[in-house]
Amino acid sequence: MVTRAVESVRRIAAMNPLVADTALAVVITGMTLAFEAVVARNPEMLGLGDPAAGFAYLPPDRVSMALSVVVNLPLALRRRAPFTILLVSCGAAFVYHALGYYYGFNTMPPLLALYTVAARRAPGVTAVGAAITLAMWAHTFLTVPASLLLAGTVQACVLIGVAWGFGNTARTLTEKSHSLESLSERLRHDQEDMARRAVTQERVRIARELHDVVAHHMSVISVQAGLARYVFTSDPGTARDALATIAETGSEVMGEMRRLLSVLRIEPEDDGVSYDPAPGLDRLGQLAERVRSAGVPVEVTVRGTARPLAPGIDLCAFRVVQECLTNVLKHAGPARAEVTLSYRPAELELRVTDDGRGRAGSGTDSGGHGLMGMRERVKLYKGTIVAGPRPRGGFEVVVTLPLSSATADEHPPTPAGETSE
Repeated sequence: MVTRAVESVRRIAAMNPLVADTALAVVITGMTLAFEAVVARNPEMLGLGDPAAGFAYLPPDRVSMALSVVVNLPLALRRRAPFTILLVSCGAAFVYHALGYYYGFNTMPPLLALYTVAARRAPGVTAVGAAITLAMWAHTFLTVPASLLLAGTVQACVLIGVAWGFGNTARTLTEKSHSLESLSERLRHDQEDMARRAVTQERVRIARELHDVVAHHMSVISVQAGLARYVFTSDPGTARDALATIAETGSEVMGEMRRLLSVLRIEPEDDGVSYDPAPGLDRLGQLAERVRSAGVPVEVTVRGTARPLAPGIDLCAFRVVQECLTNVLKHAGPARAEVTLSYRPAELELRVTDDGRGRAGSGTDSGGHGLMGMRERVKLYKGTIVAGPRPRGGFEVVVTLPLSSATADEHPPTPAGETSE
């Protein structure tokens, strides 16, 4: 029964502290007034009014009860105005005892007010409150017999010290709790920001990969479809070759899309699942042949000794060449393209040039994603890229990728051969 009552009080205090404080203040006030009423009817029980006994205190009356109400009832507002309530309670208790009423009444409620001040105000304010409370208690014990003075002084110091200590501890714990809440909130915001950045980076990576996969193949299909329609009746053989190229290119892009989708659908526990390898420079010949079939002569030159590359750099180099040839196909008009791969001891240089009348990179600079995607890929591997029109016409893209082992290990490939970002 008692446990349930205590739990009910705790729930009420948690929901509305004012209600709990008001109930506590009413209970304390009622108990004080009840004791004073009993003593008023039986003053001899405490020896009141008997100078021989050393307890020449006035018996309780209406004035004492009114002062008791002022001492106790304002505690209902102790959380809203702690220091003011302490002043009111101590002041009323000082007047109560100065008028000659019994010292045993109205000394404890100011301790509760002092606890609240210590729990809710700065240490400087708390020290002032403790001094005021101690002064009130010191004045009270000046009225007691000399035999009780020492014990009363020790009691006052101990009780005031306990009230201040518990209040100060409660304030410290509250400040630490608020600090932890603030830190938790900042950590939550940081985690949300990190999650948003991770999602954004993944969306950019997927968009870049989709652009590289789709743009090139669809450009070839578009050119071949236009050629097939143009010569459909006049040159059936050329039309059939164009349709065959469209079918082959469509099959290849479907394979690329399946590989990309398989990467997006992979679950962390799907170990041992095999995937088609990501394209690399070993497929550069197929890429050049497909572009040639679309009407752009492509010459591929390899300088130095070709050697295996890390999967991420290999994919990056292939995608850069693919995007450059796609831009030649889309924007350069009738042109020839030249791809030069230069293997050096610590780096790989890719140079793609064309002699077209238009700017092969103009499409990427006007709202497209091609050149931007190339820059992002090259930056990922700490490489450099220079792109711009040539003085004698056409466009040139020069990419340099470092081939040191540190760079290769810095971005290990994912299970499908894609690079982690």
